[in-house]
Amino acid sequence: MQTLKIENLTVQIEDKVVLKDFNLTINKGEIHAIMGPNGAGKSTLSKVIMGDFRYKILSGKMYYNGKLLNDMPVCDRALLGIFLAMQMPLEIEGVSNADFLRTALHNKQKDEFNLMKFIKDLDKTVAKLQMDKQMIHRSINSGFSGGERKKNEILQMHILKPSLVLLDEIDSGLDIDSLKVVSENILDYYQEYNPGMLLITHYQKLLNYIKPTHVHIMIDGKIVKSGDYKLVSEIEKNGYENFKNFNSTCIMKENEKNE
Repeated sequence: MQTLKIENLTVQIEDKVVLKDFNLTINKGEIHAIMGPNGAGKSTLSKVIMGDFRYKILSGKMYYNGKLLNDMPVCDRALLGIFLAMQMPLEIEGVSNADFLRTALHNKQKDEFNLMKFIKDLDKTVAKLQMDKQMIHRSINSGFSGGERKKNEILQMHILKPSLVLLDEIDSGLDIDSLKVVSENILDYYQEYNPGMLLITHYQKLLNYIKPTHVHIMIDGKIVKSGDYKLVSEIEKNGYENFKNFNSTCIMKENEKNE
């Protein structure tokens, strides 16, 4: 079974510790939602899993399918099947969407790469995402709105077919119509390929479309409470204040109960 396992991970950027003795396991077919206030370390977590060199691992280990990720280059993590849809996707001038995706998929599939199948899948997914067909011939995210950039991330996911999907605030910058389109395409991918999935979000709206199997509240660099979908409603009703003073012993006992 495909599994991401994070054990006692402590991470620092510059002189600030942002993840503190962090633990999380995501198995194939599970959808984990992480919610929490600004500055809790949610986006940091996704970047560390993907291998952002700016973050220093002080202690702890990360494994995917039994392979140690700690010092693995980003490209090797991607080839393992890990994919990150970024909160603020970058603009890359001079490289078209189509060229980028074709090169990335060819590097993954090697001799199995089929150009005609790639073109057919690309056109089909662009239509499903209700994107302008010309976007695939433009430089990556060049002149794209926030919503168009998020759709472009989901286009990449569909073409590259990762087995572990990290979605960092994929709902930010989307109007209600675009949120529905993006959510439906994420759900279609999940139902067809059954990946492990990590959703990082502030809002319940995304989780109304994509119902998580596990929900975690993250505060000050660690998970303070885990539960099922009912926890989302509790957060929506009461906010995060009630979770800020959880005793660490209680946290450990509750997490053990939920496993």
